[in-house]
Amino acid sequence: MKEVKLETVLNVYDGLSELPHDIQQLIDAAIKARENAYAPYSKFKVGAAILLDNNEIVIGSNQENASYPSGLCAERTAIYYAGAKYPNAKILKMALTASSQNQVTDAPIPPCGACRQSISEYEIKQEQPIEIYFMGAIGKVVKSNSLANLLPLGFDRSFL
Repeated sequence: MKEVKLETVLNVYDGLSELPHDIQQLIDAAIKARENAYAPYSKFKVGAAILLDNNEIVIGSNQENASYPSGLCAERTAIYYAGAKYPNAKILKMALTASSQNQVTDAPIPPCGACRQSISEYEIKQEQPIEIYFMGAIGKVVKSNSLANLLPLGFDRSFL
């Protein structure tokens, strides 16, 4: 038997004011997108903003449905739209923010597993890491230099 240790390195900022100005603007776009979320069931709104290498910013928000599996997360809404509208553009950075109408979300909220897998697909496709910034409605912001930090031992086309 061999033991394998995996390590993830993240940067944690105390708040938005510690971030570079361009990241603050990207998070602001995610916050505005979050306000457009359709979340009447969970009361949990998520916004995403993606910066592409063509300087376009694409946004997305979660869209729920009474048939829960039919809804879509903000991250996948944004990333699929970016892929459809700008198929040759690379994703440089992604900002995520989440808030709940039921409680204060002051801890950083990372992408769910399905979103991690979807973001991973684009990171592998473009052969370049995607910086991901995530936060709650207020408080600390976490930065990952790559989706691979958040999804070690990911599933990709090499297994097919």
